[in-house]
Amino acid sequence: MQAATTTVTSAVSNRLKGKEKRTQQPNSRGSKATSLHALPLVALRMPMLSQFQMHLRAFLVLASKVWTCICYMFNRQVRAFVQHQPVKYELFPLTPVSRHRLNMVQRKTLVLDLDETLIHSHHDAMPRNTVKPGTPHDFTVKVTIDRHPVRFFVHKRPHVDYFLDIVSQWYDLVVFTASMEIYGAAVADKLDNGRNILRRRYYRQHCTPDFGSYTKDLSAICSDLNRIFIIDNSPGAYRCFPNNAIPIKSWFSDPMDICLLSLLPLLDALRFTNDVRSVLSRNLHLHRLW
Repeated sequence: MQAATTTVTSAVSNRLKGKEKRTQQPNSRGSKATSLHALPLVALRMPMLSQFQMHLRAFLVLASKVWTCICYMFNRQVRAFVQHQPVKYELFPLTPVSRHRLNMVQRKTLVLDLDETLIHSHHDAMPRNTVKPGTPHDFTVKVTIDRHPVRFFVHKRPHVDYFLDIVSQWYDLVVFTASMEIYGAAVADKLDNGRNILRRRYYRQHCTPDFGSYTKDLSAICSDLNRIFIIDNSPGAYRCFPNNAIPIKSWFSDPMDICLLSLLPLLDALRFTNDVRSVLSRNLHLHRLW
């Protein structure tokens, strides 16, 4: 009786185990099928992710270029607006007394430096640390130096064209730069712009080497020092003629600069003097500021 009971129990147990096995087999086959179906999805997701990253990277590059272009155009418009904004300095006709006084003195010579005084330039191989990114240049100058073509990007100081128009009516203008002639002549031609007001020009070969820099001999331009003076951002350039110089702050890229306009009242009055040194010698304390 016990043996029969044991046999029945084992049979039931085997059946139960067999049922469990049978019920587990479909589950194992289902998990395998699920994993097989998941493999193509994972394989599809990887290319999709890489394509999305590529598209995102391309979009960011395009957006950066568009933003740079927008900044460039905006800065160009702002610079054009500043350059052509109305100038407050007004020219009045001379009174008979002023005209008589002006006829009693000789016409004077105004010597003008170029770099950092009237313009600022940089070339292809020069880092643009002095110019803000996106600042548009006014013109380019292409020259050949030591058989290598060099392209200079030139920025004009604000109001330089108006300044030259006015002072050319009061003085004989001379360009005197420590730069090479091939570069200085091209820049002077652009500034003159066919007006024939910058015909007299002196370059590096006319300077005097002085401890690694260059000084400018004003007496070589005009022997009468009573009626010649220079505007230069470098005090070392007029070291020998401090009484014949007007210092000016070096300019690089500030679009709101008005230094040239600020000099017009002084230059307007200076043409009436018999000796420019009688006025300019009072400004010696300003020469070391720049």
